[in-house]
Amino acid sequence: MWTGRAVLWALIVVIVVNGVRAPFERFTRQNTTGGSAPVSADSEFPVSRATSFASQFAAVYLNFEAIRSQERAARLAPYLPDGAPPQFGWDGLGRMAAGAVQPYGTEIVDRENAVVTLAFQSGSRRQLLSVPVFHDGETDRFVVSGRPGILPAPTPANLPQVPAGESDEAAETELRTPLADFFKAYAASDNASLQRYAAAGVTLEGFGGAFTFVELKNLDVPLVGGATRDVTATVVWGVPSGASPSAEPTPSDPGDMSGKLEQAYLLTVVKQGDKWFVKDIRGAKRSVG
Repeated sequence: MWTGRAVLWALIVVIVVNGVRAPFERFTRQNTTGGSAPVSADSEFPVSRATSFASQFAAVYLNFEAIRSQERAARLAPYLPDGAPPQFGWDGLGRMAAGAVQPYGTEIVDRENAVVTLAFQSGSRRQLLSVPVFHDGETDRFVVSGRPGILPAPTPANLPQVPAGESDEAAETELRTPLADFFKAYAASDNASLQRYAAAGVTLEGFGGAFTFVELKNLDVPLVGGATRDVTATVVWGVPSGASPSAEPTPSDPGDMSGKLEQAYLLTVVKQGDKWFVKDIRGAKRSVG
């Protein structure tokens, strides 16, 4: 009997001790980690919306000229905290023009703060703009929380040369005329004529007259036999000027003259009977050198 009571009291003591120790251990762990759990960038900070907010801000911030300083200040106001200088660091002199603002990256600082980096083009330079952003979780609103910083963008990567494979000259000769005819129809406004060059069961849509065909400049047919081939074509398109007809033999403005534009395409062609037809057309892969 006494043995049973001893075991019972021992179990009660263990339960009481564990009940007291558990909250103490949780309190100790919270103190050692600063009182908060690690921040999850994906679940805690709204990266996509912060990037959209910073991109709109950058489109205003990066464009200024002295005669429109008041207009710029009014457009900047929705992004700035109360009491911020209206021009946010610009002294009102000179001018700057920038465009092609695109997301480049985001550094999450904590649940409420991040630094959004954007790429932009100004003149011939590609640069970066880093924008500190604060997010108020209660109101779900954003504000620019500090001075932005313009940084140089990385230079282009070095593109290693890729050795060109052997070409099937016989197939290239055989394909050149039908593909030139295909690209003429591809540029024209009559999609019905384009279907004459499409493989069975395939429907193709062309430019509808937006461009004119000038020439099939290059055609690369790899030396891989078979009735289905992937070929690369370099095509020269004629670009309409959009100018009104003029009696002058040569327009004085080069922008009023029709231009040319080279484009590269990867086509999947299929031989059906003794003729080649286009199964698919898409943008070409990297060039060889």
